[in-house]
Amino acid sequence: MNQLFNLKVNIPEKKEYSYDILIGEGFFQNFEEIVKKYSSANKFLIVTNETIYKLYKDKIQLGSSKFVILPDGEEYKNFENFKKILDAAIENRLERKDCIIAFGGGVIGDMAGYAAASYMRGIDFIQVPTTLLSMVDSSVGGKVAINHEHGKNLIGAFYQPKVVIADISTLKTLDKRQLKTGIGEVLKYAFIEKSCGADLNYRFFDFLKNNKDKIYNLDVDTVSNLINICCSLKAAVVNKDETEKGIRAILNLGHTFAHAIENLTNYVVYTHGEAVAIGMKMAFKLALLEKYIEKSYYDEALELIDLYDLVPAFSDLSKDDLYNEMFLDKKAQNGKVRFVIPNGSFEVGIFSDVSKQYVFEAMN
Repeated sequence: MNQLFNLKVNIPEKKEYSYDILIGEGFFQNFEEIVKKYSSANKFLIVTNETIYKLYKDKIQLGSSKFVILPDGEEYKNFENFKKILDAAIENRLERKDCIIAFGGGVIGDMAGYAAASYMRGIDFIQVPTTLLSMVDSSVGGKVAINHEHGKNLIGAFYQPKVVIADISTLKTLDKRQLKTGIGEVLKYAFIEKSCGADLNYRFFDFLKNNKDKIYNLDVDTVSNLINICCSLKAAVVNKDETEKGIRAILNLGHTFAHAIENLTNYVVYTHGEAVAIGMKMAFKLALLEKYIEKSYYDEALELIDLYDLVPAFSDLSKDDLYNEMFLDKKAQNGKVRFVIPNGSFEVGIFSDVSKQYVFEAMN
């Protein structure tokens, strides 16, 4: 007869956790001082890519730091490079009180964060985003992951950084296409603002409509304000739903389409922001077909996306392949694809009972 042991484990409620997001210029002049304010680590492992390392290796030195230099590109966010980070952590004998620093864009942040979450069940993690995309999105909120051959970000965790250090001087090294890929995520916040539940009304749609030239010219005050608004809106959502059990899914407007597009094109045809811009156009078309929004708002939204010239010529992908790929999306539940689509001006909802015919029409 088997004996049943009834072991009771009492776990106190998770304490609230907050961290600073530093936005501005000049942080690299006293980088070590800033980092050590937020982490008491003795050893630092700085994860970056080849491009960023060449530009900034002399500006981000820490007394006892080591570098892991990875290839540059979404197609490298995989098991092989994730293992390189863990191998370096082991080789350099990082301990539980030590720290991994992500210095780069979203790919680096995701991989380094997942390594920090996994190594010794979690060590300190600091985000230093160097692209607009990572500053307004991936560096904030604690999502860390790697890709699988069958889907984007399928393997990962929720793991919050100690601090986010966004020095906007790094944006000056981006080419126009990489700057635009960040704008793809930026525009998303204008369309979801009312659903975020932030304390302030930023009127972000109007801000973006009126400041295109200043944004593309990297005016310091304008871009700092833009990043602050995006991070504030995202924080308002994450504070309500850290692990995406509900409202946090609204941050994925356009992403159900976008992730399927990226995966089918092996992450080399479109940047993430371009795919999101295409996906948002499809989401708005789906919302219009389902009669969730008025034609006037649909026209306004597409006009803003077109104002920033984000969407390249869209190659013909099989609609069946695109649709089937969506079932691997992390938001899928009970065998149904869930779409984040507009359901009012600057509001979105999460819907699973949408017409397949309309989804196919939205892909045009």
